[in-house]
Amino acid sequence: MAAEEVGDIVSLLSTDERNFLIRNNGDKVAIGSLKGKIIALYFTRFSLCNLFTLRLIEVYNELSSQDSNFEIIFVSKDSYEEFFDECFSKMPWLAIPFSDSWTRTKLENIFLVMAFDPELIILEANGKVLNREGVQAVREYGTEGIPFTIEKMSKLIEETENAKKDQTLQSVLVSPSRDYLIANDRSKVSVSNLEGKIVALYFSCKDCCAEYTLVLTKIYRKLKEIGESFEVVLVPLHDEESCYDKAVESMPWFAFPFNDKRCDKLSCYFGLQLYICSTVILIGSDGKTIDVDLIELIKEYGFDAWEAFPFSQEKMHEFSEKEKAKLESQTLESLLVSGDLDYVIGKKGLKVPVKELVGKTILLQFTYSWCGADVNELIEEYHKIKNVDTDFEVIFVPGKYDDDENLFNEFFSDVPWLALPFDYERSEFLNRRFEIHGIPSLLVAIGPTGRTITNEVWKLLMIHGADAYPFTEEKLKELEHRNKEMPKRWPKKIRRHDLHNPQDPGDHYLFLIRCCSTYCCDRCGERGDSWSYCCIECDFDLHPKCALWCL
Repeated sequence: MAAEEVGDIVSLLSTDERNFLIRNNGDKVAIGSLKGKIIALYFTRFSLCNLFTLRLIEVYNELSSQDSNFEIIFVSKDSYEEFFDECFSKMPWLAIPFSDSWTRTKLENIFLVMAFDPELIILEANGKVLNREGVQAVREYGTEGIPFTIEKMSKLIEETENAKKDQTLQSVLVSPSRDYLIANDRSKVSVSNLEGKIVALYFSCKDCCAEYTLVLTKIYRKLKEIGESFEVVLVPLHDEESCYDKAVESMPWFAFPFNDKRCDKLSCYFGLQLYICSTVILIGSDGKTIDVDLIELIKEYGFDAWEAFPFSQEKMHEFSEKEKAKLESQTLESLLVSGDLDYVIGKKGLKVPVKELVGKTILLQFTYSWCGADVNELIEEYHKIKNVDTDFEVIFVPGKYDDDENLFNEFFSDVPWLALPFDYERSEFLNRRFEIHGIPSLLVAIGPTGRTITNEVWKLLMIHGADAYPFTEEKLKELEHRNKEMPKRWPKKIRRHDLHNPQDPGDHYLFLIRCCSTYCCDRCGERGDSWSYCCIECDFDLHPKCALWCL
């Protein structure tokens, strides 16, 4: 059934056994009483009943006081009744009973409802769909959006775009009932005090990334210290006042008041997603939006992003060229040294000066000490390489969320190489520099000149083992040439090996094949790559050296 032809609201919501909806106090409301009203079907679940639900309650109560013939019906996506009850207890509107899972599922299928996002479908009582994007409409326009039709939304969007052309700091920060912001001592600060400054609007929810807040705080203090005209304004998207209070007290800048309607409207005005973590919108001294993503700058450059201020096109170009020059002049010391911390650590508290490692080939091992990374193979290859070249070393770089020193020490005690000191800020820099995300298991090769050779060392070790050292392009070309030439002297197929015991051995040859991934040799148990003598039917593989040894 097409969503635009869903039928009248009575047939849509009723069953043979039920012709009513319920309120959270247990009252029953006849579905027939909804005729002539605009209906919003609110699909959500307990885990999503937070910020938008609060916004929707405000809009609903205001429209109810205006006798606007607008009604909301909660259609729970939860599987447990206790979650339904907890979520519904905060809602002033109607709901389909939790026990009627048939109707709830039917509605989800009709409107193709997604599993993990709240959705608000706006209908006329005759079943005509007015708007599938009710969440966005309510968030951005509130009661101004009634009746929430596509036509009404188009008109409001046009008005918003026109307003952006004439945008000023006042039009962004001030509302009809408020012309001030809140300082962290809870005093009120006039928005006019921010005129002529670069203003960063920091959109933050209760689960915002503390990492970005910490770096933004350092940037803010640095720019204030050197006298730049820069301010940050917290745009809180918290649904709990205690989280808001904690944020305001811990941050050195201004904030919107708690539960200010302007906050949610601004997030829509700037086109932000419903569930954002941290976003910064920059407003120039002229009141216009600056097309620079400060959070992305922080992700890429950390605290150094302050040098891009005032974030103009000219300054961004200058900053980009400066950072590019840093990369091109990279040395081992520029990677590992920070102020007086110019060493890495060995066993028993040994401090190894970074300058003693200059000129060697270094592998930076990115992983977490608590993730249970299997390093046995790496240890084996490490010793093989050290036996042929003592000017080789591995340095363990803890992950940015490595916060347990005992686990760090336990992991470090099991490996034979060096490490950056625990809780060393350079670890964060290196994780950012080499774009380490999630739970990493990455090896980056740094050559004798200090320049990066490759970040695919782990893959090369899996394919070629220690033979891949020193991981340069020339070495890889040499291996590729060898892998092409050597098989020319080998037989294309051989008779079965003693360990190869198919039920019908006469029909089973071992064929020489080029491997696209690694395998385990069924004779010596070691990893194989490039070439194998393989019986595909038996899933039996031999290293060429193992297969040819017995001939």
